[in-house]
Amino acid sequence: MPRDARRDGPEAPRHHVTGDGWVVCGCGHRHWGLHGAAGLLLVRRDAAGRPADVVLQHRALWSDAGGTWALPGGARAEDESAEQAALREAHEEAGVDAAAVRVLGTHVLEHPGWSYTTVLAEVLAPFTPAVTDAESLEVAWVPLDAVTDRPLLPAFADAWPTLRARLERR
Repeated sequence: MPRDARRDGPEAPRHHVTGDGWVVCGCGHRHWGLHGAAGLLLVRRDAAGRPADVVLQHRALWSDAGGTWALPGGARAEDESAEQAALREAHEEAGVDAAAVRVLGTHVLEHPGWSYTTVLAEVLAPFTPAVTDAESLEVAWVPLDAVTDRPLLPAFADAWPTLRARLERR
């Protein structure tokens, strides 16, 4: 996710895609991603197959809503699907190898003229997420019951009960 253009300070280094940029949707809200945005909700299951932990990103202070926790994600490129964007962003920001995950489905937040797609996935092989670019202060496996103990990005906080229920139904 980008630095908030209203704040002072240098732009931190980041990967750029053709969809980088701010838009105002039909509701009048400002969003990142000229072609929408996507993020990866990656779950790790316990021995009984129950969801145990999810990968969360502690967002860099210079980013929009900096200092909050959310999913690795960002703007979709013009020619990329939401799934491709979420997997690319998770690789760039958290070191997630797309070959080590299985996509389970999507959840879409629609605004007129803009959308954010959460791609739900489960890890197939053990790995440790890591900070792999300047957009993260920390990346970690967070127990499901501890997600709301962290200061969450407001939109993620709003979506979390629905997303958690989807993970638990699988």
